[in-house]
Amino acid sequence: MRNSRIGTIVVVGVLLWAGQGGSAAAQSIANHAELREQMVQNEIIGAGVKNERVIDSVRKTLRHEFVPPRERPMAYYDMALPIGEGQTISPPFIVAYMTEQLDPQPSDKVLEIGTGSGYQAAVLSPLVKEVYTIEIVNQLGINAARALQKLQYKNVFTRIGDGYKGWPEKAPFDKIIVTCSPEKVPQPLVDQLREGGRLIVPLGERYQQMFYLFQKKNGKLVSEALRPTLFVPMTGQAEQLREVLPDAKNPKLINGSFEESYADGDATVPKSWHYVRQATLTADPLTPDGKQCLVFANMTPGRGCQALQGFAVDGRAVKAIELKFQVRGVDVRPGSLQTDLPTVVVTFYDERQDILGSQAVGPWRGTFSWQSEVKELPVPLRAKTAIIRIGLLGAIGEIAFDGFSVQAATGKK
Repeated sequence: MRNSRIGTIVVVGVLLWAGQGGSAAAQSIANHAELREQMVQNEIIGAGVKNERVIDSVRKTLRHEFVPPRERPMAYYDMALPIGEGQTISPPFIVAYMTEQLDPQPSDKVLEIGTGSGYQAAVLSPLVKEVYTIEIVNQLGINAARALQKLQYKNVFTRIGDGYKGWPEKAPFDKIIVTCSPEKVPQPLVDQLREGGRLIVPLGERYQQMFYLFQKKNGKLVSEALRPTLFVPMTGQAEQLREVLPDAKNPKLINGSFEESYADGDATVPKSWHYVRQATLTADPLTPDGKQCLVFANMTPGRGCQALQGFAVDGRAVKAIELKFQVRGVDVRPGSLQTDLPTVVVTFYDERQDILGSQAVGPWRGTFSWQSEVKELPVPLRAKTAIIRIGLLGAIGEIAFDGFSVQAATGKK
């Protein structure tokens, strides 16, 4: 999820890469096709995308062509990957999910705010009549245009500039997709959306955004909240002018006790957590913090089973964080690998979204009652952002968590 001004740093899902394979081009093509199909089955269909046209487009789109050569072995993981200029390509599930919410039709003219790598535009291309896409970072715009031209996406038109101003000479648009995270929908995009048209955008504070689907009715946008998502800070003036900014000197988690929730289809999901897979909010009379906890259950070795949350942390001001939570387990066993066991992992990133390292608590095995975990985790000096990941993480059995908190460590025990 990135674009004109933003990049996501989500690292999620079951790792699908099955090895480098041979050096022959034909074998490489075959490997990519196989990995792409695994990705579609496990992380697109398996995560709830139902639109067959969208699924087919993701299946046929060569994601590895939209990432730098060094990142291609990771192209079919459901994760963001760096594409240069401190930005990343969106995870495939996010691309598929946003595309499905637009309900793309063959006659549609679509505006994308945030070309990034060009991957989102490529997925949209066979589903609609025309795609107009804008990128604010000059080199990224050049790279994306080259990739789209090389792959002969003839109905995709690119521009370098401020996406929040739209593309007025090509308006009105039937659909608009915004792959960066403003605090509110820029007015030019409202003006350029046709009556009855749809617009999808992640809105909210840093690290606490929600996807919103808008429809234009009588000249105004009518909104529907969808699900939480995670975007790292945008670049440029738009990010600096946010009304609400996180306090990176006082890192914290939101809804660590899982008491706040929302409906996502037939499921009830904890607020402020995203990429929630195979998890259920459960009332437990022994729950140590509040009335409910988050329970992960999985019987398929290696399958994704997790939840994530991002938070700001400034490594220059915070030398270590104190992580606290409660955990219990039922018949927890390794998954496909002996190392596939539940852990709580905190990964740190610098201002360019490069990984600085990870710290973990766990793993756990077997059956055990609620127990407290408290650990100090060192923060890399260049850290600006962190993501906490919880769940079975490929293991089988059941594990429950509650009472998460993060704060700057005082150094006093």
